[in-house]
Amino acid sequence: MKYKPWPKRDPIKNYFQLPNEIFLLGLSPGALAVYSYLLCCENRKTYRCWPSYKTIGRAVRMSANTVRKYVCELEERQLISTESTTVTTRDGLKRNGNLLYTIRPIQLALDRFYEQQLTQMDVAAERQRVAKALALRGNKCDSA
Repeated sequence: MKYKPWPKRDPIKNYFQLPNEIFLLGLSPGALAVYSYLLCCENRKTYRCWPSYKTIGRAVRMSANTVRKYVCELEERQLISTESTTVTTRDGLKRNGNLLYTIRPIQLALDRFYEQQLTQMDVAAERQRVAKALALRGNKCDSA
């Protein structure tokens, strides 16, 4: 038997793609790790998955509370959306289940990010205009 250094892998089943644009959004390393894990778990046809905070935390070596923080960051950036689920126990009681994560198109997050940057530029330009106007008024008062 010939030695194979790497097992042969099916590219569709054993790999997932991370969009290049994700690095433009300025995500924290933890949010990037959680997003990557969600992409790894997602159903490629429905773009959904439902791992628990604990499961995600074990995979990316974070606590459940830290994972929750990064999930909120990803939701704010519109990279994912979440829905609550319920589970019926054997006793017939309804309990909260894991969140159902839907991976949203990256273009929506990019559009929002660019819109925020343009708004920040407009605010900065307005501040500069006001500072310049105040400086001119200050110079007029000093010369009088």
